[in-house]
Amino acid sequence: MTQTSENVTWLTQDAYNQLKAELDYLSGPARTEIAKKIEAAREEGDLRENGGYHAAKEEQGKQELRVRQLTQLLQKAKVGEAPADNGVVEPGMVVTIAFDGDADDTVTFLMASREYASADIETYSPQSPLGSGVNGKKVGDDAEYELPNGKKAAVKILAAKPYQG
Repeated sequence: MTQTSENVTWLTQDAYNQLKAELDYLSGPARTEIAKKIEAAREEGDLRENGGYHAAKEEQGKQELRVRQLTQLLQKAKVGEAPADNGVVEPGMVVTIAFDGDADDTVTFLMASREYASADIETYSPQSPLGSGVNGKKVGDDAEYELPNGKKAAVKILAAKPYQG
């Protein structure tokens, strides 16, 4: 998954289906659940000192924000094929890099939009310094990217495989 300058987010069919399922849940059953929590808390009395009510309203706000984010993302999404397993770093690939001078210091991450971030694997956006530095490189290539302090860091691409989710 990647974003272009036209604000189009390219998604694999699997990614689209996962995000659509999340949206369907949040805008359906989850809304009903939070409404019930708010109503139950409201019935407890004084709303100014009702922690359960305020917590439920805060949860509702976060949930509605996520619904808006997903709606906007999916409206602008273009569904395409998963990247080819050709060893080229691109969005949708799980990439393993080694930092220059230390072959034991490796990092494996998913190159994808933050919307597709998961707890299972670290995610770097193609627009991030590291993402833009390795994007388009092949397994075995060296790449360079700029650190927040302005210095350059060098890495070697060790692997690039399509994300299996």
